[in-house]
Amino acid sequence: MKLLRVLVLIALPLYCSAGSGCSPLEEVINKTIDSQVSVEEYQNLLKPYSSGPVTDQALAQLKQCFLSQSNETLSNPAKVPNMIYESNWCALF
Repeated sequence: MKLLRVLVLIALPLYCSAGSGCSPLEEVINKTIDSQVSVEEYQNLLKPYSSGPVTDQALAQLKQCFLSQSNETLSNPAKVPNMIYESNWCALF
């Protein structure tokens, strides 16, 4: 149990200062909420992760959902990572 506490205390500062730690994930999130990125561009970005036409159609529908939102609404998901990194848990570090 003490080892678990030590590992958490070591990992939390790294998590808080390193961002998500996954730049491809951050790129996908940014492209998803960017209204300037077309459905075709979005599908091409995620083509390596697509398993076929059904997945391509799902990606097109997902992107279309974000394209139909206002810019104010689209700015909200971009704030979530900063809210996590500036949370009380991360503020300690």
